[in-house]
Amino acid sequence: MEHKQKTYNLIIGVLALLGIILIIAIVGYFVSRPKPIVTQGEADATHYTISSKVPGRMLEFYVRKGSEVHKGDTLVHIDSPEVAAKIEQAKGALEAAQAVSDKAQNGARQEQIQGAYQLWQQAKVQEDVMKKSFDRIQRLYDQKVVAAQKYDEVKAQYDASVAQTKAAKSQYDMAVNGARKEDKEAAEATVKRAQGAMDEISSYLSELYLTAPCDGIVTDIYPELGELVGQGSPIMEVTDLKDCWFTFNVREDYMHGMKNGDKITVILPALDGKEVEATIDYIAVRESYATWKATKETAMYDAKSFEVRAVPDEAINALRPGMTALVKGSSHKRNRKLEE
Repeated sequence: MEHKQKTYNLIIGVLALLGIILIIAIVGYFVSRPKPIVTQGEADATHYTISSKVPGRMLEFYVRKGSEVHKGDTLVHIDSPEVAAKIEQAKGALEAAQAVSDKAQNGARQEQIQGAYQLWQQAKVQEDVMKKSFDRIQRLYDQKVVAAQKYDEVKAQYDASVAQTKAAKSQYDMAVNGARKEDKEAAEATVKRAQGAMDEISSYLSELYLTAPCDGIVTDIYPELGELVGQGSPIMEVTDLKDCWFTFNVREDYMHGMKNGDKITVILPALDGKEVEATIDYIAVRESYATWKATKETAMYDAKSFEVRAVPDEAINALRPGMTALVKGSSHKRNRKLEE
């Protein structure tokens, strides 16, 4: 009887020892197993930087940080006296060029035309008189009544009157027709050049009132009211909340065949764990100096990280850039072979 009791106690002890070993093995397994890797990223959106082509002083802001704006809304008014001065200069140059062109196109004044006409008529009368004198001397010369010298003198006077009439007629035609074709074209080209300068300066007027390029919110304003800004200096930033996406940095040994067009489920902790469907549309390697990771001691190669972007399949009204995004079901372990 005593022997049976010892045997029973021995069996109980062995079973208890095996139970303790099993419990230690289970606890050790859960403690020592590799921790799951969670693919974490953040929401992002398209950002527009608002800047001006002209330098000036911040005269008035019509919005502030966080303001909702619509495409075409006026955001800021810039004061630039230099633009107003250049517009006056361009306007004066255009008016001067237009006056020169009008003069070339319209020709001489009416008084000048009338004066040239009178000189032409006077020359014609003189020519008629000399024509009669020449006809008479011609008949006498043919009859050998006058000397050849006298004939030559009258003929020279007649020829001079004819030439004078032609010269007077050309002066009259010039007064009527105005400037030469080349002069008119040159005057027109000067007007076009002045008009182009005027249009260029006038376009700067629209740069004094900057408008929103899209619907969104004002996420940043850089200068303060009254400060000077240079040409092209950033003034504010508008974020288009309708063009949002999720971006993740995924190491290549955790990508598991990700490709464009794949569907993923994204969890948004900031929106009470809301789950949204998204489609991967961009995968590109990140800069090696920022994402390169030496793994030769474990995997015999260097791992690089890739930027993976996914676009929500539906609009998310409360989504804001910077919100944390988790890929559902992305927890995975390291490849055992890489750790051996």
